Amino acid sequence: MSDYQDPDSTRRGLAKGMHYLAWIVLLVLLTVYFNDFVGEQRNPNQHLSLVESGSGEVVLEQSRSGHYVAPGRINGQPVTFLLDTGATRVSVPEILADRLGLKRGAEQKTVTANGVISVYATRLERVQLGSIELRNVSASINPFMPDETVLLGMSFMQHLELVQRGGQLTLSIPRQD
Repeated sequence: MSDYQDPDSTRRGLAKGMHYLAWIVLLVLLTVYFNDFVGEQRNPNQHLSLVESGSGEVVLEQSRSGHYVAPGRINGQPVTFLLDTGATRVSVPEILADRLGLKRGAEQKTVTANGVISVYATRLERVQLGSIELRNVSASINPFMPDETVLLGMSFMQHLELVQRGGQLTLSIPRQD
């Protein structure tokens, strides 16, 4: 029995392995790129600074689907907001409310696009969107929301000036003259 290996066979095997490795690297890079691309389409504001120096103004870009989505904080914890002027209060998904340690208050009935549901009143100590921070914001805990996106409703936005122009929404704290 011989231990001889054909050098050409070894080189072909090595070349074939490098070929497969190149394809795997390419697929990984494409996956990373498209995940970032899709995330940017859903939330063009994902890099919104949470520590802007007290300007009291935030400018959001409209997503491809026509919504305004942005990162923010509730009681100092990072969340994703979907601005919803049709929502009376800030609406926090139950799974996120549990993680944030929010206390359930009185059960309330509310009307949604899917009908009447039961939610639970709560108060948010601090709500931050960019350089805008409001305290003691009325909210509800919604056990029927499927993901962790918080609907940023009018209990937050009623305290702000909103100007929508050309795919941008500017939120600002009204000046006290």
